Amino acid sequence: MKKKDMEQVEKVMDGFHVGYAYLYPNNGGERQEYVFDMTPENIANFIGSHPFDAEKIILTDMQDRLILNTIGNFIDYCPDQDLCKRILPNLMVIQMGEVEASEFPIVTREIFDEYCDMEEEVVMRAEISML
Repeated sequence: MKKKDMEQVEKVMDGFHVGYAYLYPNNGGERQEYVFDMTPENIANFIGSHPFDAEKIILTDMQDRLILNTIGNFIDYCPDQDLCKRILPNLMVIQMGEVEASEFPIVTREIFDEYCDMEEEVVMRAEISML
């Protein structure tokens, strides 16, 4: 694993609400999976950065519980209405073209899983060495 990828995963994991993003492309291509801190700003920026290429986006927490889903570039269902109210002002200014979606720490699920596997192996080796 590249050092840059490791640093990016560590930035993502610094968040308090790390979760999964599943992006379903318009062209019917393979689902794309990402991991990032699910702050209202990051959620708005993620949705806003895929205005024409995503048929649907599903965001979940680490236990795969639904945070929200979109159809096209619009929120379809968000069980936590307080969270939705905090996302919308950020998302609307992106959708209206007043600001561009900002970059934030995000990694692919593949890189995230590789990092977690590597970290788990390090812990296991440390535990074995203590026996």
